[in-house]
Amino acid sequence: MQEVIKKLLKISPGLKGKEIAKKLGYEKKQVNSFLYSNPDIFLRDDNFRWSLVPQPEIRIEFEENTWMDCNSFENSLLKAETLLHENNNAIYFVVPENCKILLDAAARFLALCNQFSNGGNTVTIDFSDCQTTLSYFNRIGFVDHLDKNVVILPHRPSESGAEKYRGNSDTVVEFGSLNPDEADKELINQLTDRFVQQSDRKFEAAAFTVFSELIDNVSEHSETPIPGFAALQKYGGKRDHIQTVVSDSGLGIAATLVPSLQTHYPDIYKIHNSKDFNVQLVIDLLTKGGISRFGSGRGLGFKSSREQTIKFDARLSVRQENFSVCIEYINGEIEEITKKTNLQTIYGTHLCFDFFVD
Repeated sequence: MQEVIKKLLKISPGLKGKEIAKKLGYEKKQVNSFLYSNPDIFLRDDNFRWSLVPQPEIRIEFEENTWMDCNSFENSLLKAETLLHENNNAIYFVVPENCKILLDAAARFLALCNQFSNGGNTVTIDFSDCQTTLSYFNRIGFVDHLDKNVVILPHRPSESGAEKYRGNSDTVVEFGSLNPDEADKELINQLTDRFVQQSDRKFEAAAFTVFSELIDNVSEHSETPIPGFAALQKYGGKRDHIQTVVSDSGLGIAATLVPSLQTHYPDIYKIHNSKDFNVQLVIDLLTKGGISRFGSGRGLGFKSSREQTIKFDARLSVRQENFSVCIEYINGEIEEITKKTNLQTIYGTHLCFDFFVD
């Protein structure tokens, strides 16, 4: 009963007990008894109208007059005075004037909002001073995939720009849902076609392999009711590059693999409780391969993606629950590996490929 009343009062605060009972199909006496028994959740005014007790709120403001990539997004989260997902019931994001959000940051932002809202918490995104970014988010499908309970200010768009213009741009693949029960072949083909259009036909097989494997992994390993998603966009600037994101809110790479280590990789399992083990496990998986959830029989993990990625000048970033790893390739060789730890919690696996095509 608590959750259905909370949901109703989020949408329609200020209802009397009898009105709540009528809308939800409960007995008036039962509803009033429940409301009075939970004063920490439900607040009654002098006119016997009920609303939710104001919730503790985290306020996060992004930087203005800049392009926000995943690094600046993470820095904004770290400025919060408390840990996300821990004893907090509301989060308020402010997108300030001229804050342009790149696809890699948008993917992590979308996942975090959906996770927080799915947990029964209040999420607000205020675009009042930057409605051009709201328009962009509507165009690429961010708004379509945002939990319906998330509040958008000044208002949620009444029409989906992604649905209206889907497929009309040669440089964009709008956010598409990843079904946890079955890989989306149409989305894989869209990502591959757009990539080939903006690079070279010789990369078609490699691109298809990368996108197929990443999306298949979401379908097979995510284990979450929150849908994953993928998207693509080409950017100009000093170096033309294609940015592709694949994101899910599931268990994450390390959490998925660790239970199988004792059976299939006992030598690795011996050190699974060591400091930064999860970080190194992800690095080894992405750079060396040879580790999978099911041993050598099936579940190749990211083996094929790794082999194909070296054909590009590419940058691969992988965001896990509290850390990220970034691997840069130049001329088929690993140029640099960067890792960041102690990040704010975002569940799941969030991958971003930057393919340089100049």
